[in-house]
Amino acid sequence: MATPRDDKYRELLASEQRSAQLYDGLASAATGERRAVLEELAAVERRHAAHWADKIADLGHTVPDEPVLGLRSRLLVWLASRASIDAVLPYLERSERADAGLYRDDAEATAAMAIDERSHARVLAQLRDNGIGSRDQIRTGERWHRGDRSGALRAAVFGVNDGLVSNASLVMGFAGSGAGASVILFAGLAGLVAGALSMAAGEYVSMSSQRESYEREIALEDIELRDDPEAEAEELALIYRAKGMDREDAEHLAVVIMKDRETALDTMAREELGIDPDELGSPWSAALSSLVAFALGAIVVVLPYLFGSGTAALVTAVALAAIALFTVGAVLGLLNGRSGLRSGARQLLVGGGAALVVFGIGHLAGVSAAS
Repeated sequence: MATPRDDKYRELLASEQRSAQLYDGLASAATGERRAVLEELAAVERRHAAHWADKIADLGHTVPDEPVLGLRSRLLVWLASRASIDAVLPYLERSERADAGLYRDDAEATAAMAIDERSHARVLAQLRDNGIGSRDQIRTGERWHRGDRSGALRAAVFGVNDGLVSNASLVMGFAGSGAGASVILFAGLAGLVAGALSMAAGEYVSMSSQRESYEREIALEDIELRDDPEAEAEELALIYRAKGMDREDAEHLAVVIMKDRETALDTMAREELGIDPDELGSPWSAALSSLVAFALGAIVVVLPYLFGSGTAALVTAVALAAIALFTVGAVLGLLNGRSGLRSGARQLLVGGGAALVVFGIGHLAGVSAAS
């Protein structure tokens, strides 16, 4: 009689078998190192399938035969054979990324299986980029390509933008209601403090969770290096082959790297997990950066009410908000390699529109309350 555990094992077995069949089919449509890499990915999936087959056998049940290849997989194999393997690699990469955490919290899977699933997406990405001339290499060699190096600046600009748009809308809403300058000032300061603290707290929790996840992945990789260094060397060689190295050079490089445990762990973290051990991120730094960035944006529309009131303060706040919105949009546009003028105008239109809507709502609310 089937049990929940048996059903789980059968489902995972069938999934791994279908993945192996798909890689085998795609390998038949590829050539050279690509074919060899896809065949080895199929072999990895079959090792995973064998693990679940053993689990079923341990329950005293009959291990089912391999399932028929699904319609989607048949379509991908057909497309690869009729067009090219490049046509289907993006779909495979997205699928593998979606399954990257499949065995992360499964106590019945081995640590190696969890790491294998995560590394498959990276191997496919290297196959798609074809190693030489890949997008990452182009970005490194050509300064006009935007990469992760502007990530901190981009995050800061987005933080300023969040503070600016949200607090401008809040202040405009109170101004539209006809509230006095002191009330508007209090609302603006409250929005600044509450928003900045909320952003900081959210960023701290998010960065802490991310760092803990990365540290856990690296720790699992360290265990694998200790328990099965040969398998890890094979995995690293596979990644290098996917980048375009021939088998002999890739295997030699992997063996050299594996001679030093610390170097091996650092390399596997970068190449297999996609993690830079030196840049896991600081939760406190992220929280402080978010707090300061949000506050800088939020203070813009509050300043006029610190020194004035009435129409003069409102007009000044609108002018400062408009200038700030355009500037933030222009900077974001330049970071993305787009026209600063166009991006600034778009940001002014969107952010200004949001503030205008809230101003109108505040005005209607004020009129309704007065009548």
